[in-house]
Amino acid sequence: MDDGVPRVPEQRRPGSGARPAALRFGLLGPVRAWRGEEPLTTGSPQQRALLAALLLREGRTATAAELIDALWGEEPPSQALAAVRTYASRLRKALDPGVLVSESGGYAIRSLGEGTLDLAVAQDLAARAEKARGAGDLGQARETLDRALALWDGETLAGVPGPYAEAQRVRLEEWRLQLLESRLDMDLEQGCHAEAVSELTALTAAHPLRERLRELLMLALYRSGRQAEALAVYADTRRLLAEELGVDPRPGLRDLQQRILRADPGLAEPSAPIADPAAAAVRPAQLPATVPDFTGRSSFVAELGEVLTSAEGRVMAVSALAGIGGVGKTTLAVHVAHQVRPAFPDGQLYVDLQGAGTRAAEPETVLGFFLRALGTADSAIPDSLEERAALYRSVLDGRRVLVLLDNARDAAQVRPLLPGTEGCAALVTSRVRMVDLAGAHLVDLDVMSPDEALSLFTKIVGEERVAAEREAALDVVAACGFLPLAIRIAASRLAARRTWTVSVLAAKLADERRRLDELQAGDLAVKATFELGYGQLELAQARAFRLLGLADGPDMSLAAAAAMLDLPVDETEDLLEALVDTSLLESAAPGRYRFHDLVRLYARACAERDEQPPSEREAAMSRLLDFYLANAAEVYALERPGDRTVAHLEKSRCSGQEFTDAADALDWLHAEAEPLLACVQQSLKPATLRRAVDLLLATIDLAESGAGSLRYERTAVAARDAAAAQDDAHAEMRARITLAQVLSQGGRFEDAEREAKHADLLNEAADDPWTSSTAPNQLGIIAICRSLYADAEGYFIRAIDAFRADENKPGEASAVCNLSRALASMGRSAHAVDLAQQGIRIYDELGLSVRLANARYASGIVLTQAGRLPEALEQLGRALHIFTDSRQRLWEGTTHFRIAQVHLAARRPAQAAQHAEQALAIGCIGGDWMRANALTLLGKALETLGQPDRARACWRDALGIYDTAGSSEATEVRGLLSPLSAA
Repeated sequence: MDDGVPRVPEQRRPGSGARPAALRFGLLGPVRAWRGEEPLTTGSPQQRALLAALLLREGRTATAAELIDALWGEEPPSQALAAVRTYASRLRKALDPGVLVSESGGYAIRSLGEGTLDLAVAQDLAARAEKARGAGDLGQARETLDRALALWDGETLAGVPGPYAEAQRVRLEEWRLQLLESRLDMDLEQGCHAEAVSELTALTAAHPLRERLRELLMLALYRSGRQAEALAVYADTRRLLAEELGVDPRPGLRDLQQRILRADPGLAEPSAPIADPAAAAVRPAQLPATVPDFTGRSSFVAELGEVLTSAEGRVMAVSALAGIGGVGKTTLAVHVAHQVRPAFPDGQLYVDLQGAGTRAAEPETVLGFFLRALGTADSAIPDSLEERAALYRSVLDGRRVLVLLDNARDAAQVRPLLPGTEGCAALVTSRVRMVDLAGAHLVDLDVMSPDEALSLFTKIVGEERVAAEREAALDVVAACGFLPLAIRIAASRLAARRTWTVSVLAAKLADERRRLDELQAGDLAVKATFELGYGQLELAQARAFRLLGLADGPDMSLAAAAAMLDLPVDETEDLLEALVDTSLLESAAPGRYRFHDLVRLYARACAERDEQPPSEREAAMSRLLDFYLANAAEVYALERPGDRTVAHLEKSRCSGQEFTDAADALDWLHAEAEPLLACVQQSLKPATLRRAVDLLLATIDLAESGAGSLRYERTAVAARDAAAAQDDAHAEMRARITLAQVLSQGGRFEDAEREAKHADLLNEAADDPWTSSTAPNQLGIIAICRSLYADAEGYFIRAIDAFRADENKPGEASAVCNLSRALASMGRSAHAVDLAQQGIRIYDELGLSVRLANARYASGIVLTQAGRLPEALEQLGRALHIFTDSRQRLWEGTTHFRIAQVHLAARRPAQAAQHAEQALAIGCIGGDWMRANALTLLGKALETLGQPDRARACWRDALGIYDTAGSSEATEVRGLLSPLSAA
């Protein structure tokens, strides 16, 4: 057809007598037929060629001569006509009656229903995708094209002989590539640059002369911040075209190269920055509910509403709302945000920045939360603050979104979170005036007027009760300093006590000390208001309020609260819900609770003043630590059955929770990560230090998953320092080993070695079974990474002996697998392979999943070094599957790197490049050092694929990393670069 898209006939629908199980045919792969789900025999290759020719005839009759020409071309056999008739007869018997018909000396396929032929389905999907793209719905268009491309199952018309099949194969493959290019083009329009690089690298290797793919790869690399590689792709393409075809790149490719050289701003960002198709319609609606009894503030509502809705046509509208704690900043901001929602049809984002507390939210964490809410895939979210902020602004470009940044610490925390694009607006609340927030409309929120304060009090308490005692009501709101939060708490307590009069409440506030406190600026004013609510709590409620406020975490689960209070869960829930009702506690989510920052400070002051005996404060925190330790030990045991580490942990007085399986346990661990690590830091005191350190080492999965590695490392450093300061060698060496593991995962091997050796030295006197085995095992891992294989062998032999002495089979398996890697690197392949298999057998017998993945990973490395590449690929593939299911993202990326090594050794550079790109996109155990390894390998694959300029760009990036770290691998990379430099 003149549009270049392959066509097949519009098939007739079956009549009323059609069978329930319809026929289906496949051409986009092997030629196949099914009746329902049952495959049908399609016969010999020539018989399948006849079937394909008839299905591709657009419903027309094919004469015998045409079919003979299609099957054999210019040299048919002497019995060609008889053969065609035989094939047709066999197909007629295999298919439904009336499908293959004889007509005018030829044959045709008729009476097929809609969706019968995969090619027809692909054509329909491609047409729908084009229509959606024309309408501007890129997400739908991309999803539809993906469905069309998924219909291919290998080579089109695979195994079908004859000149007609060959011509159709070429035509349909060209069409598939056109669809693929169109989908990749939309990927880049939607901001999926990093994901596209891996696929495009493989495609350009498979189709080196296809310039459109090269152009897309250049653009994807440039937008991923890899400008040197993008230019190298052009250089490789120009040389290849000259050598193979004697031509220059087409104008579009040359123009793109010039635009990259100029750093053309038009290339920097996609026109439709959405991370994935399903996210096209994502419109976040994160605003908290507005209070039903919102009162007054009419001038502020009008002022803020006018500023925010003027965002259209301006770069950005920013209003910063400041005032003391409890003045109603959040309530007003949420109310205004709901009022202006129609002006922001693309969504509203909200976050509590926790600026009044000791641990304000990190901007990069908030940006990750916002990007996910806007539809960006986790894999597309970069690591650094600057990259996240840039992607955030890109995603918001062209959209009208309101961002409510509540409880900000200062302008520095806020700046990266501002949209910065036309049509968007930000509303900020803070205890400080943000005079250094450029361009912001500043609003200072004062206490309520007497009329507004009385109106709020009346709405909560009830008009009848206030009308009867208006003077007493005025005394109450005056005693509250007209502070909205104080009024709301006082009124709520009065509303809950129907036997009280307003005068009773006024009398309780008549104490001059409280009233003066209310009238002062800052925290004291809020404290007096909280005192009113606290004074009305029942004894059990007050105790819960005091003790729960001692914990530093951002929130707390119901189970953790029950452990801390030493009460049954049901009774604890009743107490917490009562505190929620009085606004002294917030319900963050079902089963989770949190304090407002100022309320938490007040609760702690109450605990110091009222909790008797004082030792109960320490006991409550000790119970919380026991709760986390017991549960963490259970998670560890489920993940590593048979591991003796749990037996060496400090004993917990808490029984912990019951988990249904390892997945449930991991869900708990990741949900409790922040509160758990906060508990560790609060517990680094002599009485609880050892339990805190053991809790840290039992939750090493938090570091290995990559989800909270930085927070975990900071906690490990604090634990090490506390143990050293308290001269507790037992706790110190465990903290140092744990820190060494985290540092190793980040590629900081010298620092890791220093910590592990210090722990090993301390253990000479302490003789701790856990450290005796774990320290040499970790030192051996570090030695492997530093290419000190003989040292590694010695460490691993020590570790194996220690694990065996401790009867720790999983630990022994780990050290055995690690030893196999060291031996393989020294050329002792046969012994290494045997050891790797021994480790796998141990893990298999114990039923370990994630640890089995580590063993298969080690086996894959050893088998690669032994030259047994198919076996290596099998082991690494099985390891990858387990790591992916277990959410071990860093191990997943590292395994992609090892698979790339196998493919490169097997002389499959295209597959090697693809897996190396995936390793770079996901990240690896080993941090920057491993990233440099992946770049080095990618460069080798690209050079083999005839892309030396891009290879050189990869090697230069790797060399920069190695030089910064002082890594020995820099010598190899210089060797790779030097012959190219000379050339």
